[in-house]
Amino acid sequence: MLSSHVSFLYLMMLIIAFCNLGLHSAASSTDFKHSFRGDNNHSRKVHVKSEKAYSSYRELMVHGGCTNRDISISQSRDTTSGIPRYIVQIVNTCVSGCAPSKIRLHCGWFASARIINPRTFKRLSYDDCLVNGGKPLKSSQIKR
Repeated sequence: MLSSHVSFLYLMMLIIAFCNLGLHSAASSTDFKHSFRGDNNHSRKVHVKSEKAYSSYRELMVHGGCTNRDISISQSRDTTSGIPRYIVQIVNTCVSGCAPSKIRLHCGWFASARIINPRTFKRLSYDDCLVNGGKPLKSSQIKR
């Protein structure tokens, strides 16, 4: 179990690529939560954590707001060195002009041997990490 925690320490050598123009208004803010568990190289399902009523969510859908299908998160393991290192890619795939914000990941006791800019990735509490300082993902924006 300790080795999995050590492996997880290197999770966030973030490579964040964003694709989509468009601005995200505060009125259509949607939270995304995603879980990274295991070492497999594949994309995982994103879950939407909505703080708005169901009727508000439906209204956002009609007006082109963000949904859980507008973001893709994948994780892979870099094996070029002896130290376990993970690469995570978060992509805005929205085609209707939305820019998801307040993206939060399930991250356990994430920590890193290397300093990570908290505006890029920040552990708020156990199993709750914030991506991009909560700001909207914009087109062609890359964080490493």
